[in-house]
Amino acid sequence: MSKNDYYQVLGLQKNASEDEIKKAYRRSAMKHHPDRNPDNKDSEERFKEIKEAYEILSDPQKRAAYDQFGHAGVDSSMGGGGPGFGDIGDIFESVFGGGFRNGGGGGNRAFRGGDLRYDLSLSLEEVVTGNEVKIRIPTHITCSTCGGSGAKPGTSPKTCQRCDGHGQIRVTQGFFSVQQTCPNCRGVGKVITEPCRACRGSGRTQEHKTLSVKVPAGVDNGDRIRLSGEGEAGVNGGPSGDLYVQINVRPHNIFTREDNHLFCEVPISIVTAALGGELEAPTLNGRVILKIPSETQTGKVFRIRNKGVKPVRGGAIGDLHCRVIIETPVNLTTNQKDLLKEFNASMGDKHSPKQSSWLGGVKKFFEDMKL
Repeated sequence: MSKNDYYQVLGLQKNASEDEIKKAYRRSAMKHHPDRNPDNKDSEERFKEIKEAYEILSDPQKRAAYDQFGHAGVDSSMGGGGPGFGDIGDIFESVFGGGFRNGGGGGNRAFRGGDLRYDLSLSLEEVVTGNEVKIRIPTHITCSTCGGSGAKPGTSPKTCQRCDGHGQIRVTQGFFSVQQTCPNCRGVGKVITEPCRACRGSGRTQEHKTLSVKVPAGVDNGDRIRLSGEGEAGVNGGPSGDLYVQINVRPHNIFTREDNHLFCEVPISIVTAALGGELEAPTLNGRVILKIPSETQTGKVFRIRNKGVKPVRGGAIGDLHCRVIIETPVNLTTNQKDLLKEFNASMGDKHSPKQSSWLGGVKKFFEDMKL
């Protein structure tokens, strides 16, 4: 697949200065950075292309080779330097000011620890009212034996002799001289000759720790709670990552939740639906009396204000919506069945207006089919 012209990728002329190249890269990289365009494959590919273009054009030797031979002059598969020999971390450090999180090289560069995720299962009552829960998580922490150096107590890491502690070495390919991560120290700049037995030279050990998580009232399924600095320990003295607690709400046997409102179904008898009455309806903070008017039809929804959920980010409390379901009697005795038959015989059209209307519509439907 042919590659786009590096100058066009950054929107530059071929006589662009180093400062113009850096500004164009900063502008384009910020626009297409994956953190600003999550789950966007096009932006991700564009971002990689921008990084590759900047790495070539910001290096005088690579740029000269590219200007003379095009992509063939910098393609590692054709004997050139190629993007694979550069250090994207150094690019980010020089342009944005600071280490690139996953970059290599740099000698003793500190790396931020990884973020962790914990799935916390809670009941509907707990997320509506709020709660404080204890969680126990496995995590990497700084080794207490070596203090995070990775070296045996009483010793210390030594400067890598191959790269003189820089974390990178110069590799000559034909008439090109390019940088790559030192394979001896893997970009750290130091080597450990006597590793710590507790952490085996990694500078970190794994253990479980217990944390208190304050669950604010109103959180919903899928919400995340961030605990700063409770993730993986950093490398070479870098800061720890964060812990993200993912809220998972267990299904409730009575209520369902939609945004800040609660919904439930309330079964009532035919007699209560026809004559009206009162019944107790459940809420998450007690019971309320629900007044059923006479001639209530199945599916009727009664709204009880302010018995829903208080939004976690502020706002009005939601409502509780009770949907009435008329329950058909079961296990009738012979006498009860006879009474129902007698009652049904006394009914006329005016007592079942919807049924009469529906039957009339069905009759007209069949009559129209015969025409």
